[in-house]
Amino acid sequence: MTTQVIVLNGGSSSGKSGIVRCLQEVLPDPWLAFGVDSSVESLPAKMRGSKEGITFAADGGVSVGAGFGALDAAWTEGIAAMARAGARIIVDDVFLGGPHSQERWQKALAGLAVLWVGVKCASAVAEGREIAREDRVRGMAASQAHLVHEGVRYGLEVDTTHTEALACAHTIAAHV
Repeated sequence: MTTQVIVLNGGSSSGKSGIVRCLQEVLPDPWLAFGVDSSVESLPAKMRGSKEGITFAADGGVSVGAGFGALDAAWTEGIAAMARAGARIIVDDVFLGGPHSQERWQKALAGLAVLWVGVKCASAVAEGREIAREDRVRGMAASQAHLVHEGVRYGLEVDTTHTEALACAHTIAAHV
C-alpha cells in the first residue's frame, strides 16, 4: 500500500518544519502539510495562556486543557478525513504525551498507510536553534528532546543533529 500520511514527531526546534518543506519539494506528488504550531496559532486568543486552552511555562513546559483537547481531536480527525478523501498528508507534531499522543493519531488514521518518523536532535543543538529563533519559548527544546520519543514506535528515525533537513527528507522519501 502506498503511504498516504507521514507523521513526523520530534521536540521543539528539532528540525521538523524544515524537513516538511523539503519533503514537499522532493516527493513526486503534492503533499499537504499540517503542523501543531499552526493548530495552536489558529486558536482563539483567549485559549492561549488559559487553563482551558494551552499554556507555555517560563521553563518551556506545556499544559493543555479540555478545550484544547477537544479542538485538537477535531483537528486530528479532520486531517484523517482529508487523507481518506485522497490527499497525501505530512503531519508535524510534538507527542508530549508519548505513546498516548501516538495512539490518538493511530486511532484517527486507522486503515490508512502511515509512515511514522521520529525526528531526533541532540538537546544542546536544539537549544541553540531555539535561542536563534524569536518565536520559541526558552526551555522547550531541552524539555522535549527526549520526552516526546519515550514509548513511541517508528517506522523510521532521522537525526538532525548533524544532518540537514534535505538529507533527512531524501531518507524519508526513500521509504515512501
